[in-house]
Amino acid sequence: MVKLVILRHGESQANRDGVFTGWSDVSLTEKGITQAHQAGKAIKQTGLQFDHMHTSMLKRAIITANIVLDEADQLYIPVTKSWRLNERHYGALRGKKKAAVKAEVGEKQFKLWRRSYHVVPPLLAKPDQDPRYEPLGVTEPKGESLEMAYERLMPYWQDEIAPRLLDGHNQLVVAHGSTLRALIKYIDRINDEDIDHLEVPNGVPIIYDFDAQLNVVDKTELSYAAAGH
Repeated sequence: MVKLVILRHGESQANRDGVFTGWSDVSLTEKGITQAHQAGKAIKQTGLQFDHMHTSMLKRAIITANIVLDEADQLYIPVTKSWRLNERHYGALRGKKKAAVKAEVGEKQFKLWRRSYHVVPPLLAKPDQDPRYEPLGVTEPKGESLEMAYERLMPYWQDEIAPRLLDGHNQLVVAHGSTLRALIKYIDRINDEDIDHLEVPNGVPIIYDFDAQLNVVDKTELSYAAAGH
């Protein structure tokens, strides 16, 4: 069986402070760095060897990914960074405290913006110009629903991750809460209404075992404690 391990980055400063972030670059907290080290050690304890690692173009995921590979003694494997794995873009909510937005618009609208599959957050007036995306011909979104993030993620799954899995090569994906929710929605065949209940914890590796046709055989969450520490 081939294995896919997906991992949400360690706690970021925005996670800690309850701030909408999206495509903004924020650093890990000390807790987030510790979570990344623990995730890497837990993966090492399994003996899993990866053929390739995939991450986003945002430093909270990249730093987590590097720590994990270092702890797992696999810094040598190829790594691809793709904007398609970036967090969902929260549009005009970006940089705002979640508690303040909730108080302003009410719990119902807040939940729709934060967790719904289809609902788009308030959009930016114009997209940002970030030099990291210009060589790729990518324009930063004005805002995205989870559905829109799903649609930009799936070509990467189909072109870069699934073919490697079909060839029998274990893959590691280190990304973000919303893009991993979108990926889990696809793999686990979760419907549009139920995906709003799914939460992906920071720093906890999720291991999928697939058969030769990429049907899920098993799914487990790997804790550092469970790995024997």
